[in-house]
Amino acid sequence: MEITEIIFAYGHENIQATHESTLEITKETQLSKQGDCIIAVSANKAATDLPPKFKENLRKENEKMTMLIEAGEVVEVVNAFGSPRLILTDPTDMVLRKSSYVCSRTLAIQADKAALDLSRKLVEKLSNPKQKVKITLTIKV
Repeated sequence: MEITEIIFAYGHENIQATHESTLEITKETQLSKQGDCIIAVSANKAATDLPPKFKENLRKENEKMTMLIEAGEVVEVVNAFGSPRLILTDPTDMVLRKSSYVCSRTLAIQADKAALDLSRKLVEKLSNPKQKVKITLTIKV
């Protein structure tokens, strides 16, 4: 069985996706060039908005989660892990981390990709403010 959460967001002209250890999705509508880990803005969900059942399963030790990022015809998969230490209460952001660092914004840890690792074809799509982005989070339970 799988538990799936779908998030819709948009691209932004300042998306660079050059951060080496994280990638972030935010509800914020504006983005400065300093936000180099952000890959999508105006998201319809943040960490706190995820359903209790999804959070409960993501908090299991070594729970594997996949993030499917779709922008037009370009698709990318990022694999990461949940943890009992996850807080999942941030009202604005969700962050995937290559490290094991956890804060209220952390969605998953030990990710196999950060913003810098995403295909530049995808990043090109994400730098268009009119580009709708579909992000599918899946946990196998």
